[in-house]
Amino acid sequence: MRVSITRFVKKSPQWAVAFIAIALVSFYWFVWAEERYVSRATVVLESPQIATPEFSLSSLMGGGSGNTHDLLLLREHLLSVDMLRLLDEQLGIRQHYNEHGDIFAKLRDPNVPIEDLHKYYLRRVNVELDEYAGVLNIHVQGYTPEFAHDMASLLLEAGEDHMNAMGHRLAEEQVRFLEQQMVRLEERFRDTRSELLDFQNEYGLVSPTSTVESINQVVATLEGDLARLQAQRNALASFQSSQSSELRQVERSIAALRDQIVEQRDRLAQAAGNSLNRISAEYETLELQAQFAQETYSSALAALENTRLEAARQLKQVSVLQSPLFPEYPTEPNRLYNSSVFAIITIFLAFILSMIIMIVKDHRD
Repeated sequence: MRVSITRFVKKSPQWAVAFIAIALVSFYWFVWAEERYVSRATVVLESPQIATPEFSLSSLMGGGSGNTHDLLLLREHLLSVDMLRLLDEQLGIRQHYNEHGDIFAKLRDPNVPIEDLHKYYLRRVNVELDEYAGVLNIHVQGYTPEFAHDMASLLLEAGEDHMNAMGHRLAEEQVRFLEQQMVRLEERFRDTRSELLDFQNEYGLVSPTSTVESINQVVATLEGDLARLQAQRNALASFQSSQSSELRQVERSIAALRDQIVEQRDRLAQAAGNSLNRISAEYETLELQAQFAQETYSSALAALENTRLEAARQLKQVSVLQSPLFPEYPTEPNRLYNSSVFAIITIFLAFILSMIIMIVKDHRD
């Protein structure tokens, strides 16, 4: 038996090495490797269902991608160094993984740099995004069921707090900016309204534009009366003397109408002084400024309300579809799977090496 083994090793050393490696690795996985408990949880991010005043096709098209983006942000935070520091402070990750596990799987030095600890952390915590279902699957490995369960629960709690803090911070900055703008716009609106009222009180006109329109109507009426009297005068002049009382009365009426028309036109427009057209133009400018300030102020009020609603929608609740499992028996490592994979790969490499050796021998012959 010993001779046969010796002959086999000399004839096929690659296969001997392969079988020895398979035996050693299988011994490690089935005998030496320490068992680990896995706590699983499945979560989804949800926002408050608050109706927004605006509804658009783009909001429909972007709804799903926004949720996936939030899940990716949550996943990155759960696997971040900041989360690792929090878990180490509250649960003592360094101590747990250093005191348990075999020589290959344990954390050998509890005082390793944070970079090395993070690499080890990523081997014990797995967070997968299921894009089709829109959920996160969290797997946490620990050497005791209590530690695995506590670690998974803390991950969910800290993740929810982080997502809410992000949403609150962004919303508060937006609301604070709009509130500052609101103060400025309100002051501007009050100033323009005050200027408009002072202008009206100064000239004793509520609406100079309406007054101008009324005077234009008066002038048009006077001009119509003037044309009628001129026609009457021409008719009288055809058969009466210029000294007749009736003709002279018509002439006086025509002169009075002309003076009245000139007076009303002077009220409307003058080369200098406070004519109505100048007053009306200044009034319209002030009125436009007041209307613009009012519309801007109203738009800012609506934007502030929308932002407050959006701030409420930014709150992210980590809804648990599968609460952190308290494991009752260890599921890691997968001894049979790991041993089988290693054996298959080793046999495949040994077979390739055997083929190479045969080819080399054939060429030598």
